Amino acid sequence: EISCDVAISAIGTNANPFARKIGGMELNKWGYIVANEETGRTSNPRIWAGGDIVTGAATVILAMGAGKEAAKGIDQYFKNK
Repeated sequence: EISCDVAISAIGTNANPFARKIGGMELNKWGYIVANEETGRTSNPRIWAGGDIVTGAATVILAMGAGKEAAKGIDQYFKNK
């Protein structure tokens, strides 16, 4: 069990509508979240994103890599706090 403020399902082929509802994040013209390619951090300092919600439809391997990079970014963020 992991406590968190929000969990967003990653199912579908279009931009997740929750991205607009959460707010505080820059979205591109297709409604995908804009995130730093190296860390996954979004314009909302409390949110990291990766996978299809950032790149659009892509491979599972790319999504897994984005998750790994986001995890590193989150870890670094908390180590620096």
